[in-house]
Amino acid sequence: MNSFGRFFRVTVFGESHGASVGVNIDGIPAGIPLTQEDFLPDLERRKGGARGTTPRKEEDLPHLKSGVFNDLTTGAPITILFENNNTRSTDYEKLRQFPRPGHADFVASKKFGGFEDYRGGGHFSGRLTLNLVAAGVIAKKILGDAIKVEARITEVGGNPDPEAGLEAAIAAKDSVGGIVECVVTGLPIGLGEPFFDSVESNIAHAAFAIPAIKGIEFGTGFAAAKMKGVEHNDPIVDTTGKTATNHAGGVVGGITNGNPLVVRVAVKPTSSTPKDQQTLNIASGEVETFSVKGRHDLCIALRVPVVLESIVAMVLADFMMLEQRRPRVWQ
Repeated sequence: MNSFGRFFRVTVFGESHGASVGVNIDGIPAGIPLTQEDFLPDLERRKGGARGTTPRKEEDLPHLKSGVFNDLTTGAPITILFENNNTRSTDYEKLRQFPRPGHADFVASKKFGGFEDYRGGGHFSGRLTLNLVAAGVIAKKILGDAIKVEARITEVGGNPDPEAGLEAAIAAKDSVGGIVECVVTGLPIGLGEPFFDSVESNIAHAAFAIPAIKGIEFGTGFAAAKMKGVEHNDPIVDTTGKTATNHAGGVVGGITNGNPLVVRVAVKPTSSTPKDQQTLNIASGEVETFSVKGRHDLCIALRVPVVLESIVAMVLADFMMLEQRRPRVWQ
């Protein structure tokens, strides 16, 4: 549903053109310093307005409604609200008649009987990634300074030069996808609970909650299918678990091995392209030509790095909190 995590429990709510979007986070330890200013650097990284992103501009100020007192977490659930002030809902009236190919418009209408909020994609909008970034800020605090979670865009439109890939998309007047890589350093050995709660399965679960994610890989990923065993295996070189290579991406048997955790996601082109498209006209029952108007990202991948960092941090914080509750065997 709309909640994720066991001990670091995240629940998202809101719609793109509703009054607000927000997040409720339960399980946060008491006594963590937390102010509105702590959120601003990561929220700024997610904002639109840059070349290739939506011109819609919102303040994106986090309003802490519960769980914080005297700038410290209380141990109670934290609720954070983000107001939606810069909306143009009339841009989406036509989409009731022409559901966008590649977007949730059609399936959402069928699933919810036409009662869904379709404005700006409603609950399916990338606007809700604000909630994930806010949760990620707190998750990073729980992980501590020794664990670094850093993501970057490595490819746009198949071009390893993101700027060149973006310029090609702008010239073509069409949307484009990309690849985002996240690397986590400083992790201990032993996070992960095989079979169904492995590190990979939990990160993958959370990653696909990010709109537009269509693929994920760890370490060498799909390229491993073309390698021999002796090529792919990572020789262990010392008692800390350090390996000579890192084809496994820091996870073996679903458990972290102390090496850098490496995860990449494939981000599809934005559904709302300015190009003419063919789709079903719900009113006429015929396939017709239409184009999407309004304010949309040409390359949503440009805004994904901080969101990917956030969901990875959420998952790892949850695993760390589980380890703290695990009974220890005295030796």
